[in-house]
Amino acid sequence: MQIEYRTRQLELVCTSIPVAERRYSERMAERIHLRIEQIRAAENIGELLRQRLGRCHALSGDRAGQYAMDLAHPFRLIFIGYGDHLQIAEIQEIVDYH
Repeated sequence: MQIEYRTRQLELVCTSIPVAERRYSERMAERIHLRIEQIRAAENIGELLRQRLGRCHALSGDRAGQYAMDLAHPFRLIFIGYGDHLQIAEIQEIVDYH
């Protein structure tokens, strides 16, 4: 799947382990990069949902249209999907929305 990022800073965190470690922790950096690789390897968002990779799930309420994957508790990787068959994931944020 193709991956895009909402901001350049977010892209750096998601593509550079040293940047992610400085911003969060070693464990978080590993999880962030694992989730990015899982998204990249999937054909579309439906595959992520079916396989429950990273407990991928659709969000509801004021986050309807977004998807979340678990990182180090309580953080989540939030993304939206678009394209003909939801084959493009745009990473929106890394957040604890609880």
